[in-house]
Amino acid sequence: MVVGVPKETFPGERRVALVPAVVPLLAKAGLEVLIEAGAGKAAGFPDAAYEERGARIAPGRAGLFARAEAILQVRALGANPEAGERDLELLRPGQAVVGFCEPLGTPEAARALAGRGVTVFALELLPRIARAQSMDALTSMATVAGYKAVLLAAGALPRMFPMLMTAAGTVAPARVFVVGAGVAGLQAIATARRLGAVVQAYDVRPAVKEQVESLGARFVELPLEAGEVEDTGGYARALGEEFYRRQRETMARVVAESDVVITTAVTPGEKAPVLITREMVARMAPGSVIVDLAAERGGNCELTRPDETVVAQGVTVLGPANLPSTVPYHASQMYARNLSAFLLHLVKNGALRLDLGDEITRETLLARESEVVHPRVRERLGLPPLPAAQGGNG
Repeated sequence: MVVGVPKETFPGERRVALVPAVVPLLAKAGLEVLIEAGAGKAAGFPDAAYEERGARIAPGRAGLFARAEAILQVRALGANPEAGERDLELLRPGQAVVGFCEPLGTPEAARALAGRGVTVFALELLPRIARAQSMDALTSMATVAGYKAVLLAAGALPRMFPMLMTAAGTVAPARVFVVGAGVAGLQAIATARRLGAVVQAYDVRPAVKEQVESLGARFVELPLEAGEVEDTGGYARALGEEFYRRQRETMARVVAESDVVITTAVTPGEKAPVLITREMVARMAPGSVIVDLAAERGGNCELTRPDETVVAQGVTVLGPANLPSTVPYHASQMYARNLSAFLLHLVKNGALRLDLGDEITRETLLARESEVVHPRVRERLGLPPLPAAQGGNG
């Protein structure tokens, strides 16, 4: 089977779906790797590096799509809503597409892909189970985002992060507040601590207190009852505006005392909850910084503008929309390992074999045989449930 890796076309996207190091691993499984010329250049992987590992270079995009039986992308249609549409006419029935697809946020893209007769796997839908950890690209990218968020904050803050004892006196450490202790939040905590900041963190899940404290941060206790905060797939569940209102009131004091606030609260397919209001920003000291990792989904801060820097009453609000792309070498490396593990899970004897009795395959399968098949995406499209008897090996 030939797997093709086209150049990413989303504006500003510098990552690539596969890196040279994984090519021999795929070749051992009977897969031939075809790379569009220049696909890895922005991430630091020249064409020659792929060829040295056994991949072939396709001079043009159309030729790559024509030869490949599976297309591997970072951002497929849905996660690449405008430029991705141009690839639709290059897809053919029976071809497979694997990548980020934003299926819950842009379900119409899933319908468009299904209309081309392709088999689509959305990596955002991967179940959070132990045997899928090596395939979890969302977690890998959140790790990069959490790390880079702290570096952005450090660059924008008009003070240093660590406490320093100098001949000119003692420099007090920066105070960092991380909202959300998921993967991105935990990495932000660890990075801020390594830079010497005093860190506090909050999450609606009391169970993460131990993880936060193990990284040297203080867990902020808020007397709020959140109820069930995760869905059956292990992803965050929307909690309702009344809960978020009470949460904002309780967090206001901690935000006002912080030099840096990093927010990470997102729910798949939903608009990000507003956790930091305009009034809360006004209570922060001039020179303070907010880095909003939910900017692509509207932002956790009321003042956030995606991919823009807003300064309000002396407080800088950063809304980076694609932080993993700013660290393309290692982000691509991590993504390629996740994607390769997922692909090898699907491949038997050099060909794609779909076992719909397997949870990983079933939950990530978005479209097949001209039909959107994922139940949650069908629901968002207003489509009736499919017959239950769509399991077994494909």
